[in-house]
Amino acid sequence: MTATDRAVELVTTAAQAASDKLADDIIAFDVSDQLVITDAFVLCSAPNDRQVRAIVDEIEEKLRDIGAKPVRREGERDGRWVLLDYGDIVVHVQHAEERVYYSLERIWRDCPTISLPETVSSGRGTGPSAVLGDVPDSSRTPG
Repeated sequence: MTATDRAVELVTTAAQAASDKLADDIIAFDVSDQLVITDAFVLCSAPNDRQVRAIVDEIEEKLRDIGAKPVRREGERDGRWVLLDYGDIVVHVQHAEERVYYSLERIWRDCPTISLPETVSSGRGTGPSAVLGDVPDSSRTPG
């Protein structure tokens, strides 16, 4: 099983919104073979709590524009790790320190990544993949 077309649309929109707000190390995993509850994860990070909140706001706005509403939103008060659950996808926006500490990329690295458009940049390249070193390349496609 692979992520649905709707999930890929949501991933692309969320990743572009994160990129527009200068998120670091944007990556998307197709977790549909591993999890029943969602098709994909989008991971990104920012160097401070304020930027984490700005990224979250932009993602919510852009996904709302295409008719998606979050089922659940967690962690906004602290601004260190905000989780946006849209059913088909789950978006994790993390403070850079939490991203390194929890290392979700290592947990999900066996899952295929979802290709993101070239317009999605990964910020300034100072995020955790520079520290982790073995984060999968986001150009790899499932299959």
